[in-house]
Amino acid sequence: MKLTPLDTDLIGAWLMKKGAVTADRACRRIDWLIANHLVQLGVDASGWDELYRDPDDGRLWELTWPQSEMHGGGPPRLTCVAVDAARAKYGAIIDT
Repeated sequence: MKLTPLDTDLIGAWLMKKGAVTADRACRRIDWLIANHLVQLGVDASGWDELYRDPDDGRLWELTWPQSEMHGGGPPRLTCVAVDAARAKYGAIIDT
């Protein structure tokens, strides 16, 4: 379940199964990564977007909720971000 060098963008989706909404495999993987592997560095000014570091390779990952029209922001998205972009949005927290 850990991230591989080929991973750059994990986009979750919600599926309807037997009349209930369930998280797809990408959602479950994102949840596992956040809970068990990635190190949270901080949250943006809005309080919604979060920045993480992969302790295995040092890459930075941003957790967002791109379907803001949906309840709770919809399913999550975990995207690899460049240091410069992270620094512009999150400030000096990426240097910790």
